[in-house]
Amino acid sequence: MEGRLKVKKDKSKKVKGVFYLLTFLPFCFFSCGNEVKEHTAPPIFDRDSVSMMTSYGVNTLISDSGVIKYRIVTERWDVNMVRHPSRWTFEKGVFFEQFDEKFHVQAYIQADTAWYYDQQKLWHLRGRVRIRNINGLIYTSEELYWDGMKHELYSNVFSKVVTPERQMEGSYFRSDEQMRHYMVSNSKGSFEREDMTGESKAEEQPQNPADTATVEEPMRQAAQKHRRTAP
Repeated sequence: MEGRLKVKKDKSKKVKGVFYLLTFLPFCFFSCGNEVKEHTAPPIFDRDSVSMMTSYGVNTLISDSGVIKYRIVTERWDVNMVRHPSRWTFEKGVFFEQFDEKFHVQAYIQADTAWYYDQQKLWHLRGRVRIRNINGLIYTSEELYWDGMKHELYSNVFSKVVTPERQMEGSYFRSDEQMRHYMVSNSKGSFEREDMTGESKAEEQPQNPADTATVEEPMRQAAQKHRRTAP
């Protein structure tokens, strides 16, 4: 009897093992056929998308050919020399002071955002660009390029120039770095007539009638006397 019981137990274990195998085998095939895919972002291979240096609270002097030309004040300064073209980025705004050879301030420049491409020596200023120089000229625009190789400023968007003598607005602007010689095209504005003709206001004003009479009266009396004495 004991031998028969052992045989029955062994058979029941085999039956249970086959049952479990048949039960879980379809789930194994189902899971293999429908693999769960992880949603991951693609890896970043380009190093040029990351800044090589980031500085905060910057107040520094910039030299050109060994001569200090500018002071830069900015909240954040990102430098990337790997990206093509390499650049400096000022996302939090930038403020310049421009100096002459004797370290005297010649102009103030500010913008909401700026990029500097060091190989081209080109500044790209965006958002509430404002310039003021020692001659009282004020320039405002939403975009301005500053070419360090050609030593000129230019803009292809609406620009406004205000001086003590005139005010001009236009969609194209070009000037030298000192803002002494500039051009505004497609423009409109107001200015004094002497800016166009060179005539002064005193030349345009009519003479006083009383002053005219004091000159013409002696001449009229002399003419009448000459007619009476004529033969």
